[in-house]
Amino acid sequence: MAGIREGGEEETEMAKVLFVEDDASLRLTQTLYLEQEGFTVTAASGRRGARKSLEQDSFDLVVTDLRLGEASGIDVLRDTRSLQPEAEIIVITGYGSVESAVEAMKEGAYDYLTKPVDPEQLVRVLRKALERRALRLQVDHLQVRCAREAGLDGFVAVSPAMRLVLSAVDDVAATDATVLIEGESGTGKELIAKLIHQRSRRAMGPFLGINCGAMPENLLESELFGHVRGSFTGAHRDKKGLFEAAGGGTLFLDEIGELSPNFQVKLLRTLQEGTIRRVGDIRETFVDVRIIAASNRDLIGLVHEGAFRQDLYFRIKVVPIHLPPLRERREDILPLAEMFVRRLSDRMGRKPPELSPAAKEKLYGHCWPGNVRELENTLERALIFNRGDRLEADDFTLEACPPHPSAGFGTAAEDARDWRVSLEEIERRHILDVLERCGGNRTKAARILGIGTNTLWRKIKRYQEASGYDPTQT
Repeated sequence: MAGIREGGEEETEMAKVLFVEDDASLRLTQTLYLEQEGFTVTAASGRRGARKSLEQDSFDLVVTDLRLGEASGIDVLRDTRSLQPEAEIIVITGYGSVESAVEAMKEGAYDYLTKPVDPEQLVRVLRKALERRALRLQVDHLQVRCAREAGLDGFVAVSPAMRLVLSAVDDVAATDATVLIEGESGTGKELIAKLIHQRSRRAMGPFLGINCGAMPENLLESELFGHVRGSFTGAHRDKKGLFEAAGGGTLFLDEIGELSPNFQVKLLRTLQEGTIRRVGDIRETFVDVRIIAASNRDLIGLVHEGAFRQDLYFRIKVVPIHLPPLRERREDILPLAEMFVRRLSDRMGRKPPELSPAAKEKLYGHCWPGNVRELENTLERALIFNRGDRLEADDFTLEACPPHPSAGFGTAAEDARDWRVSLEEIERRHILDVLERCGGNRTKAARILGIGTNTLWRKIKRYQEASGYDPTQT
């Protein structure tokens, strides 16, 4: 495939061209000229031969006449789009058939030339097409790399709860609606926000985020809205805020529940009017940005307490997404663990070790008060100190589990009040909770639960089937 030299010049001797022309003399002369210019050329006289070549070989460029006897160059274009979508296509048409060339452009052709074709002009167009192809492939590569580094390529959603979350992400990504993501610390709220951005029409725009509880109100106002020179001590020049800097993209407001009542009023006005006013300025500036907010606090509880404005709450909660804690989606624990082992090992330049059955059971049985973030940190710590080919249960140092979650989401009291929780789910949670409190001792847990050991064994196995390991292998 074609590459780019250090000076930016295309390595045309590596570029492979499929040249489709039903006129034998033109096909021969253009093929010879292109080969003299360093291209590798495969010639075809019509659609059938072109399609056969597309099925057997790969091409950087396809050049086709629009009139090919009984067939059409549009058919060749569509075959190329179907079989080799990364190839750039140039069409050649007669002077009186420019309308057909326009149709070809709408179908995805890079450019068109009218007969008689100047060979030098054809070469120039081919080299420009190669440049665009190289840039497009580079952008695609960078997007994949950014997604991998951000963790978006390996998003785990084995559990029904997380599959529902991803379904909601797909639905809301197609819109510009404001989203509120709620969940405990470490559940992946920013990751979900990035996923929405990546799958939206704003994906090519910036994704900028700020922790609303990490700075004082006056500094937060300057960061979000910007300021003009001289508006306060140290404001030596005009500065755009994040609302403007994120124009055409997405602004992520993390921990929005930490905003002061005074600043909530300013934010509400911006969301209602779609404009901002820089600190020290009298002018309003229109902003084109999508807002995704997040909180690890129970916002509706804050509304009832008078600590969060009800009108702002409903303004940001156009589409709510709740991220369940890891203890409530245990099916995801081991797939997440294996993904983190691969990713972290890759960063460390080592072969990913396997997780022993005992290690899997220890990870699966933990309550994970720090959620996905705690799981990742636990695995990274184990990989640092164990350079072998296998991680054992003793490699994991786990924090003690609190009696009840403290973040306000998914507590036992709430579960008991939630009429939407099935009896089977309540039973599952209770069995796993008792098993955890018994340190994984099934005999003791069965005695406390008042069921037989075999019955407990079958229930645990059913709970764990979706998690990727056999509990009998301990």
